[in-house]
Amino acid sequence: MLLSDPQGLHEVIRAVMQEVLEAEMDEALGASKGERTPERLGYRSGYYGRTLVTRVGKLELRVPQDRAGRFSTELFERYQRSERALVATLGEMYVQGVSTRKVKAITEELCGHAFSASSISAINKRLDESLKAFAERPLQEPFAYLILDARYEKVREAGIVMSQAVLI
Repeated sequence: MLLSDPQGLHEVIRAVMQEVLEAEMDEALGASKGERTPERLGYRSGYYGRTLVTRVGKLELRVPQDRAGRFSTELFERYQRSERALVATLGEMYVQGVSTRKVKAITEELCGHAFSASSISAINKRLDESLKAFAERPLQEPFAYLILDARYEKVREAGIVMSQAVLI
């Protein structure tokens, strides 16, 4: 369904990547935006714009910065301007409802950084609204569809019994 509307997929992927950047910054600083805690390791200092070319089009991202200038995202390399398998994987994990434990393992493998289960849950919660808006948007034109169903029956072909799909 998402593949049929490239703009909807583009927005979901952009939102996922933006939330991952925010979660990375939260974990690097030891506190969320505006949160006061003695464990805080630094402070935010705005954003800089970053264009990432992906299969779903150009993504305009806002990469968070910290005052000390030490934060560096592990989502993409410093001069990388196009994604690899990351965008497709993040979007697919979210859409398929992959568990936070599995998302944590996969992001660690792809990014070299593991997010906490609470960070993954917070990302998913914020993204639910975007996906809900996409799923409930009005369709501008009629869509034709065809529903097919089949049963598998045992058939003998050339003296060999095998399962064959029979359309109903």
